[in-house]
Amino acid sequence: MRFEVSKVLDAIEGRLSTDPALARAVVDLSEIVRYADLDGGRPASSVRLGLVVDALSRHVAEENAPVYVVAPRGLLSDTDLTSNERMVIRRWADDGKVEVVPKLDDRVYEVAELLGVPVLTRGRGDQFRDRRPWVDEPGRLLAAVAGEGGGAVLMARVGRGESPRPAERSQLGERLLARVWSCPESNCNSFGSGGDPDSPFSDMRTFTSPVAQPPPALRAGVPTCPRHGAKLRDAGPRPEVEVLSVRIDGVIRQRFVVSADAPVVVGRAPEGGGGVMLGQWLTEDARKWISRGHVQFALRGKGELTVQDVSTNGSGIRPSGSMDDDERIPLKRGETRSLGAADVVELYAGVNVGRSKMWATGGLVQPQSVMAEAPTMALRKFTG
Repeated sequence: MRFEVSKVLDAIEGRLSTDPALARAVVDLSEIVRYADLDGGRPASSVRLGLVVDALSRHVAEENAPVYVVAPRGLLSDTDLTSNERMVIRRWADDGKVEVVPKLDDRVYEVAELLGVPVLTRGRGDQFRDRRPWVDEPGRLLAAVAGEGGGAVLMARVGRGESPRPAERSQLGERLLARVWSCPESNCNSFGSGGDPDSPFSDMRTFTSPVAQPPPALRAGVPTCPRHGAKLRDAGPRPEVEVLSVRIDGVIRQRFVVSADAPVVVGRAPEGGGGVMLGQWLTEDARKWISRGHVQFALRGKGELTVQDVSTNGSGIRPSGSMDDDERIPLKRGETRSLGAADVVELYAGVNVGRSKMWATGGLVQPQSVMAEAPTMALRKFTG
């Protein structure tokens, strides 16, 4: 059973991100783990995060909707969690998958405001209303409650039934996220540079790329490391990024980030582990056509997004998303083209990649669950 729970936590890990370009919501892990009514189980269980992650994917109707997780440091010593759960949360923190802070304060709400994402909470944010008046806007606070037939669903805490206005990053968030920040603590995984390269442990810690750095905390208006409480140094402009989505048969399967520093290969199963793998969502015919590495996206100066065909069978561009085959521009192996704001790259019929902002979410009622491996007894109280 312990192995099965570990597999669930590994699946959940794939849906955790502190990357401002990818996170779709923010949560307080110390709150989520105590939603015992979702499964009738132990007082605290980190597996419940999987139920909430699944609920988020259903809410936004996307296959993989990353969540930004914040945890108070005290959770790492909470004996209501198993030793394995505490160890996994520490690993997530060390790998930059979740953000651990000495005290929670209003960090969850600060992140939500800076990034323009909802908070998944059962609270109403009353204690933060003076500083964060947006908590009263419909759709900004979403509560995870038990759904019919099991699992969890997200319900708006305010304005239920109203169509929420899409949230946007605050102006302060835009300014902070336009810069790269450096923490004086050399081993800081979010704002560090890797520390002493001669240290025997220098290759054992994961450091966040400047492109994917989380937002700084603000203490008395000063950008501060949320984990170490140290004043951050402005290390220069953040590399420009473009967020793209993979849409297969009308369903948004995954978002990914392309930056000037890091081109991205998309294909059936790109080599090296750094690309976007589509194989799990493809039909047999599509798998035969699409190469392991099929197209490569890159970002050049002044935000020019390009695509290069690196496949065997070729691909194409649909200008402005047009489905008229007479307008389709074929791409041959080795050919590179710039992409217009609404252009769509077609790897195979129904397998498309385009800028995320041009596609609304939707098209998927039941995303792949991260809880598929969850053993029932792992969630229930032991009564025997």
